[in-house]
Amino acid sequence: MQVLNQRRIWAPSEEIARAHLGLTDPSMPRKARIDAPGAVHHIMARGIERRKIFRNDDDRGEFLERLELILTETQTPCYAWALIPNHFHLLLKTGSVPIVTVMRRLMSGYAQSFNRRHRRHGHLFQNRYKSILCQEDTYLMELVRYIHLNPLRAKLLPDLRRMNTYPYCGHGVLLGKRQNGFQDTKTVLIQFGATIETARAGYRAYVKKGIAKGRRPELSGGGLVRSAGGWSAVKMLRKSGLFQKTDQRILGDGDFVEQVLRHIDERLESTYELRMQGYDFDKIVQRVAELLDMPAEEVASAGKRRSVVKARSIACYWSHRELGISQTELARKFGVSQPAVCAAVQNGQKIVKEDQFKLVKDYL
Repeated sequence: MQVLNQRRIWAPSEEIARAHLGLTDPSMPRKARIDAPGAVHHIMARGIERRKIFRNDDDRGEFLERLELILTETQTPCYAWALIPNHFHLLLKTGSVPIVTVMRRLMSGYAQSFNRRHRRHGHLFQNRYKSILCQEDTYLMELVRYIHLNPLRAKLLPDLRRMNTYPYCGHGVLLGKRQNGFQDTKTVLIQFGATIETARAGYRAYVKKGIAKGRRPELSGGGLVRSAGGWSAVKMLRKSGLFQKTDQRILGDGDFVEQVLRHIDERLESTYELRMQGYDFDKIVQRVAELLDMPAEEVASAGKRRSVVKARSIACYWSHRELGISQTELARKFGVSQPAVCAAVQNGQKIVKEDQFKLVKDYL
């Protein structure tokens, strides 16, 4: 995935990580999520105590409507998806909005809607969702097939033919039997042929071959087994005396894993250096005020004038991307909604790029 050579990795700060872990024991935090523009993620989320998160078609329909709205607003490509009664799978590619923001909106909004609809209280999902950053060139097609075969493996359908028109996974969309507004079919089908007919035939045959492969734990498991591509690959490595870098958050070969982790270290080091130089939210507000020649009070306000919106967008972008301040915290500081901050971050990224603004001054 070449994008990792040229763009930054997003690794949430400890503050963000703790806010979204949902752990009962704060003394045992999980590793921070990893993300980058252009990164592909296999995402899974289960119901608490493995209970159903989709009780009926109304639940499934509401989830898909919400998913389409959020993916469209955030311009997040989706290559594959499947809804199972007690969990779901998504294969998403990060756009200008971090996956953690996309998933927070999706899961919190759906959970609130589900609880109102079924007159229940409490958590709907089991801890936080599981996200695996994937080596696109190697695993994209494997994951599309794996995710779309989930309803068959879960025995929700009797055979592959019935999957062609099944409304709750993306298989039928790729075959042209169903339609939705959020699934990127072109990226997948182009891998199987130059024309739509040959591509769909090639994809159908590829999925059929995958049935015999079973559950494929290396595509959703962890550590060395995943990174190496299964136990057979692990055994071959051991026999040859070779070892490779592994990480349970990453699906890819040793070189890919090492490359991702190196960029994470560089990103965290950059954030650490900024904080050591005294950069915090207030200093970012002051910097934006200086660049736009306006009072800091206006930058930090919830005003709707064009100049204020521009200033707030830059401040949100730098605060979130450079210092790791969560969008929820920024919404509180600015007195606006979390979706408004999400939009501001995207807008701020464009402004900074177009106007070539820099957070840290250049000194001659």
